[in-house]
Amino acid sequence: MEIKLREWGEMIIPWLLTHGMRIVIIIIAALLLNQILSRIIKKTVRVAVIKHETGSLEGEQRRENTLIRIFNGALRITILTIALLMILQETGLEIAPILAGAGIVGLALGFGGQYLIRDIITGLFIIIENQYRIGDVINVDGTGGAVEDISLRMTTLRDLNGTVHHIPHGEVKRVSNLSKNFARVNLDLGISYNSNLEKVIRVINETGIELAGDPAYKEFIISPPKFLRVNEFADSAIVVKILGDTKPLKQWEITGELRKRLKIAFDKEGIEIPFPQRVIHQPNS
Repeated sequence: MEIKLREWGEMIIPWLLTHGMRIVIIIIAALLLNQILSRIIKKTVRVAVIKHETGSLEGEQRRENTLIRIFNGALRITILTIALLMILQETGLEIAPILAGAGIVGLALGFGGQYLIRDIITGLFIIIENQYRIGDVINVDGTGGAVEDISLRMTTLRDLNGTVHHIPHGEVKRVSNLSKNFARVNLDLGISYNSNLEKVIRVINETGIELAGDPAYKEFIISPPKFLRVNEFADSAIVVKILGDTKPLKQWEITGELRKRLKIAFDKEGIEIPFPQRVIHQPNS
């Protein structure tokens, strides 16, 4: 038993001192290289990304963070693959047949991987053209939500119900970005036909200016919500349109607060927000 242990020790110790140390060095070098190149990528992207004149600082930061995340992901896969191959070679395995086999498998998969290639190419154009970024709220062919992740192959959305949607880039036909550069309050409001329209316009504009001056909301409002036009003569109401510009992702919060303040102001000024009514004429018997 002691002889076998001695023999094992004579075999393992030299291997650990040679190949084992090389494996440790490879792992440490891979980790250090990943950290160094990740920092270089981060600094390079921050410098290289061209700022759009109409873009917000927050939007540009989201774009940069998206690019950094994608490049770092590709970097980690590359370093991991190279390190793994080097470690396999140190363990005594011949990597040449593995590489040759991987090439054959890759060629075979290539004929069936057309959809994957399409997803990756489309993903590259989405990233290069800055169509949307992590943190944006988008609508993809009827599916809407906040962008949680973007890879070269797919985009991950989380909708208002908390449901996560994974959308391959090759399936994307139309994207609507609800949070790029600026957003807009777009509110249609019905008022009674008996209302004084000039008074309604004054109350709407005053309420919008008051909201834009509120310290809790003024940093989110680019232009105060105001009366735009009479949009429709509906069955039971005159529908007026109110528009105003906000910071990205703040349009829903500002619109909700505007609705609340308009209801309070209308009640105070005696302006009626009507509900559908039907007049029934009963013939005399």
